[in-house]
Amino acid sequence: MAEQPHTIEALFEENRTFPPSADFTSSAIVSSPTVYDEAGADPEGFWERQAERLVWRRRWDQVLDWSGAPFAKWFVGGRLNVTESCLDRHLGDHPDRAAYYWEGEPGDRKVLTYAQLHAEVCRLANALAELGVEKGDRVAIYMGMVPELPAAMLACARLGAAHSVVFGGFSAESLADRINDAQAKVLVTCDGSWRAGSVVPLKAMADDALAHTPSITSVLVVRRTGNDVTMVDGRDHWYHDRVDHQHADRPAVECDSEDLLYLLYTSGTTAKPKGIVHTTGGYAVHTYLTSKLIFDLKDDDVYWCTADIGWVTGHSYVVYGILQNGVTTVMYEGAPNYPENDRFWKIIEDHRVTVFYTAPTAIRAFIKWGDEFPNRHKLDSLRLLGSVGEPINPQTWMWYSAVIGKSRCPIVDTWWQTETGGIMISPLPGITATKPGAAMRPLPGISAKVIDNDGNEVGNGEGGYLVLTEPWPGMLRGIWGDPERYQETYWSRFPGYYFAGDGAKLDDDGDLWLLGRVDDVMNVSGHRISTAEIEHALVSHPRVAEAAVVGASDATTGQAVVAFVTVKGQVEGDEGESLVRELRDHVATVISPIAKPRQILLTPDLPKTRSGKIMRRLLRDVAEHRDLGDVTTLVDSSVVSMIDEQMRTNPAAGDEE
Repeated sequence: MAEQPHTIEALFEENRTFPPSADFTSSAIVSSPTVYDEAGADPEGFWERQAERLVWRRRWDQVLDWSGAPFAKWFVGGRLNVTESCLDRHLGDHPDRAAYYWEGEPGDRKVLTYAQLHAEVCRLANALAELGVEKGDRVAIYMGMVPELPAAMLACARLGAAHSVVFGGFSAESLADRINDAQAKVLVTCDGSWRAGSVVPLKAMADDALAHTPSITSVLVVRRTGNDVTMVDGRDHWYHDRVDHQHADRPAVECDSEDLLYLLYTSGTTAKPKGIVHTTGGYAVHTYLTSKLIFDLKDDDVYWCTADIGWVTGHSYVVYGILQNGVTTVMYEGAPNYPENDRFWKIIEDHRVTVFYTAPTAIRAFIKWGDEFPNRHKLDSLRLLGSVGEPINPQTWMWYSAVIGKSRCPIVDTWWQTETGGIMISPLPGITATKPGAAMRPLPGISAKVIDNDGNEVGNGEGGYLVLTEPWPGMLRGIWGDPERYQETYWSRFPGYYFAGDGAKLDDDGDLWLLGRVDDVMNVSGHRISTAEIEHALVSHPRVAEAAVVGASDATTGQAVVAFVTVKGQVEGDEGESLVRELRDHVATVISPIAKPRQILLTPDLPKTRSGKIMRRLLRDVAEHRDLGDVTTLVDSSVVSMIDEQMRTNPAAGDEE
């Protein structure tokens, strides 16, 4: 057996660069790289200057207290309520500016100005207070993408209560687990939500959960779809009955900088989800600054992040970060291909969107659907594009740039996590010469390294483990109710460094490329190879729309590469066999023969959650011929069953001869 390598091998190369245009740089918020030097020379001073741009009731006594590492305290002694930076301070300057352009899937629309959003938040806060919500309580939120969702979050923050938003695609069991862990007092939900022309029965699923959640005393229900629901007398209340008559003002509760702002649950290696703790002051500063610098936000921008607010991307870059900057945000309720595959592009054209932030998985779906759909619409309002959620492969990046950005919009490919609270690694669009697929470098004020198994920094051209070496304002403050798990999960692998499981490489220029989860690194004949690099290679083939790669046990090589590929257009007759051989040879040419897949299965789709994440865990089950795990969060659970049946009936599909 070959000796275990100390690093992840960096095999895929991409050398194209795309500097911003002179016109973009001339008006960019950051137009000089000296911002990195400024932050590097005095990180605490840098973050303190950013904090001064927000609304505080009392200035902090100390910027950072790291004496209890790995538990940080930022802006120690500072007092604030984040809603005053999100809402109140804009009422004097631009109360009539749209905070949200909201579009429902059936086509209904609503505009909420900053003044109207402020009034709605105050009315809802008053209603929640009547239901017994106080400072320090937790409120669960289980909704579709309707305006009442950000209003509910902000109403909780107004009261000094913490919100726990549960993604509307999660099952009743998942909702119950999260309510019980947080000991939430009130649930805010909807009768249903629209998705791909059908109603998702949120209230019915919530009722199933509520049978097992004794901490819930009241439920507020937004009437959205009009589907029949059961209302429990004394517990359940229609939103419009409890909220609409309330007074449109509510003083914001003063909070400590380190008071809990929200819990957001993320899956762990055990059955119990992790309640990620985010507090108020540092998170507000981090999301404000990253929104402003990375998206180059101007007063007249119309910004659209397509993420569901049930995920951290929505928390930070649909709600808190964007509202603190006072710009207009688009919210869309439904599926990107309803009623047709051009829904996103129609929204961009109709609302004159200037900044568009979406996921690589969504972009690959757009590619598969065809250029004809974006080409139906005027996208000339766009000036900046963003990518979030997973590494973006170069071919997808290039399509995004050419077809959506018309080769004139910079692309900010961002790396961050639920735990980091905000973006950590990204280009700055006014100064970075971007590379297709590269996250480039840590932001000003952020310190990161790529290290090997022994904790040593790797050199340029090498891969390893991405770690954060210094505390940052938006960082998680722990796992709710489980400080030992927090330390074990994030700080034990490399003592003194934060490590949450992602691999990365440095290219020859020292720029960062994310390689996906370390769980998705395969050990093939002693070579540690990232699945992301093989996926990049596959998608660079002109026939491939999307690919997912997993490792499967192999008696000879330890692990073997198994690839699941969706192609553009139809595969006719015997073309499949020749295409599989061509794709295998393509990987060997682009990367290395050691990365050549043992099997390639051509499939019309891949199993995805409603957030667009490919469920590689289920594909590993398929590749290993194991029983399939939980499929309740998938958009279409029949996809993985179809792939599983295809693999089982033809287990040697695509095997090398």
